[in-house]
Amino acid sequence: MRLNQKQAEMLKSLAAAEFGNRAEVRLFGSRTDDAARGGDVDLFVEVSSPIDRPALRSARLAARAIRALGGRRVDVVLAAPNLANLPIHDIARSSGVRL
Repeated sequence: MRLNQKQAEMLKSLAAAEFGNRAEVRLFGSRTDDAARGGDVDLFVEVSSPIDRPALRSARLAARAIRALGGRRVDVVLAAPNLANLPIHDIARSSGVRL
């Protein structure tokens, strides 16, 4: 995983502030490959209760994470009971690394 412990903890903390302490956060995509270089940070955040204004809240988390990571691009994929389950959700669940 190409995030250090401090970065991983910070991302978990930001997700908890936005979605609650029970939010499960996973890193997926190219940042899980230690041999790769560069790339954005792909976060999968899963919550067990419905989310209001999911697009706004995902964007807010992404913006805060971008600032905290010094401008590195961050994409957030959100899963909640009131949101459609898409193939990207399955990929993130199966290949993601829990932070």
